[in-house]
Amino acid sequence: MPTPQMSVYYFIQMAIILIACRWVGWLARKMGQPQVIGEMIAGVALGPSLFGLVLPNAQAAIFPKSTTDVLYVVAQLGVGLYMFLVGTEVNVAHFRARYRSALWVSLAGIAMPFALAVLITPWLLTLPGLFAAKTSLFNASVFMGAATAITAFPVLARIIHERGLTGSRLGTLVLTAGAMDDAAAWCMLAIVLTSFGGGASSASLTMGGGIGYALFMIFIGRRALRRLADHVGPDKPLSATVLAVVLAMFCLSAWAMDAIGIHAVFGGFLLGACLPRGALTEKLREQLQPFVVIFLVPIFFTYSGMKTQLTLVLQPTMMLAAVAAMLASFAGKGLACWAAARASGESNNSAMAIASLMNARGMMELILINIALQAGIIEPGLFSILVLMAITSTLMATPLFNWAMRRQPMGNNREYAVRASS
Repeated sequence: MPTPQMSVYYFIQMAIILIACRWVGWLARKMGQPQVIGEMIAGVALGPSLFGLVLPNAQAAIFPKSTTDVLYVVAQLGVGLYMFLVGTEVNVAHFRARYRSALWVSLAGIAMPFALAVLITPWLLTLPGLFAAKTSLFNASVFMGAATAITAFPVLARIIHERGLTGSRLGTLVLTAGAMDDAAAWCMLAIVLTSFGGGASSASLTMGGGIGYALFMIFIGRRALRRLADHVGPDKPLSATVLAVVLAMFCLSAWAMDAIGIHAVFGGFLLGACLPRGALTEKLREQLQPFVVIFLVPIFFTYSGMKTQLTLVLQPTMMLAAVAAMLASFAGKGLACWAAARASGESNNSAMAIASLMNARGMMELILINIALQAGIIEPGLFSILVLMAITSTLMATPLFNWAMRRQPMGNNREYAVRASS
């Protein structure tokens, strides 16, 4: 249990996390990568993979295990609020216009990597240090399917935002398809969790409850939120009362999704997506976004980094497993999303851009594997492999996306080309 004396650790930890993430993020931006890539790498570097390897005593003194629970809570708050802010930027009109294309891209991006993951899972189960002894072939196969099919929705949204594509046709298609992929992946994980330690009724409650809550927010919750938005004018500052009400609703929405077995981040995203566009959402982003992005989100990356041991991947069997998992995920999802985008009428270069972004797994992968590790489904070896996969796939996303957009003829799609080169 945390004690008053432990507060000194928290302040030191927060200062180190902020400095490391901003500095490595700055280096990432200098190399043409988004800030978030640097923050992910900094989070891993602060754990046993680098800091703990080079200066183990200093790392243990600054990040003692007794402070892990507090880091976890702050990390979940940061991820949830970030997803809420992402939701406030979703263009519903574009979603309605693009949902069919997004659906095909999403289905292809789930089916192919899932099938490849299922094929390699029996072999992975024979390797020590990947899955817990009590993990069945069914649970392992479904988990690997979810881990390879998932898309890094918050990271993807951040890349789109930093490239100026928020609200564009391409950005909305990718965000919509990514959200669909993640919803499916969480349903898969819910099946694994319930069959791993519970009954089938829990899985039904999770999926049915998630769909029911989403429908409630879209058709009923939006009406109540419009009344709240009426109290906010463009020429007046956001009142403390309205901000408190919105944050309370965020907490309740996150709790509702978490209570039924879907991660709390989707509760935040749903609330943000259902808020009426206008002065309310603009002022919420103005007040919340700097603190959430700069202070809270890096804590999540650091929390995940504390559980990552990349030295395990250097073992021959682990390295072979890592190569197999990466090939199944990268080739499967990339090729499938490209083919689906082409079949939906996108140009070849736009399809390649969509595939490159859909292949990023970053933050959502980290959330998923953290849950699996905590539930005892996987072991540190597989956790570290999937962290490496999350970082590598997200590192590849930006250069591949920029390369595809530079090849896009200006006359065919000026908006995409201009924004991608900025």
